[in-house]
Amino acid sequence: MKYTLKFKATILTTFFLICFSINTFAQHTLKGKIINDTIDSKVLALNKIGLNTKRNVKIYLPPGYSQSKNKYPVVYYLHSLFENPNHIVSDHKTPEIVDKSIENNQSKEFIFVVADFTSTTVGSLFENSNTSGRWLDFITTELVPFVDQNYRTISDKNSRAVIGHFMGGRGALQLGMTYPEVFSVVYALHPVATGSGYLPRVSLAIDWDKVHAAKSYAEINENVMAQIFTSVCQAFLPNPNRPPLYCDFLFEKDENDKLKLNPKNVRKEQKQFHLDEKLDEYADNLRSLKAIAFDWARFDQTQAHVISNRRFSKKLMDIGVDHEGIEFVGDPWNKYWGDDGRIATRVLPFLNKHLNF
Repeated sequence: MKYTLKFKATILTTFFLICFSINTFAQHTLKGKIINDTIDSKVLALNKIGLNTKRNVKIYLPPGYSQSKNKYPVVYYLHSLFENPNHIVSDHKTPEIVDKSIENNQSKEFIFVVADFTSTTVGSLFENSNTSGRWLDFITTELVPFVDQNYRTISDKNSRAVIGHFMGGRGALQLGMTYPEVFSVVYALHPVATGSGYLPRVSLAIDWDKVHAAKSYAEINENVMAQIFTSVCQAFLPNPNRPPLYCDFLFEKDENDKLKLNPKNVRKEQKQFHLDEKLDEYADNLRSLKAIAFDWARFDQTQAHVISNRRFSKKLMDIGVDHEGIEFVGDPWNKYWGDDGRIATRVLPFLNKHLNF
């Protein structure tokens, strides 16, 4: 009888240990899930460049999402020019980076959203333009409400962050400056257009005669700089009454039909495109944010980006905006992703420190 009881106790103990081990193993091997969703945007219908109003949105739900009824903070990621959400999710494997950080108890769980900011040109410059699209309105009046309505989010600005890389970094800072009631935490990875750097617009290697002669954007294939700055003109010098590109230009024809720099257009573009031009106007908004950080790579081939970020950080200090501004050794593309990249070692700790969970 004693042997039987002892044997039964051993069996039960072994059973519970196995169950516990299976449960523990399952907890440590759970991964987040990627949902492919779609928004049919009404805001983006107002454009002149043929934007597709059906925007794909990739949404990472953390490992615990399906096993609980918890609500989660949301981090919005803005991709750069010539990129799409697949670059962030599949190529850079950002969800895997987040999974590993959660598994190692280095990060709490959050929802991660990467919307499609591609266009028929180089992609969104994160502007509100009647020519190239009202992207800021799309994010704040459609994307954020859509995510809050369809997923278990903590729908409060203190639990909402925006991050982005390169042109997406500009977008993250722009959204923090102009919509502090929507986002409270901002991290920009090597943002561009934070200032003018040291290069004047006349130094751009662009054949403006070819730009003016183009019958469509597709004909502007001289070089990447021509494509980008034509898009800049569409974003910040929109003119719906000027087909086929529906914008004014940095160089315009004079009375003798010769192209010359148009200083008025240049300053109008710079005041909208360069973030340092807006600091005085939006200083109170920036000071109201919970946390701001941006970093930049010292060895960007376009040194104007490096100089602009240094100056931008200095100007933020001068207007009393608390922030982290970090220059690191590297280029803009080789230090952010992977197990030891800055997403894992800098961005995720920053988000965990400042977001409300």
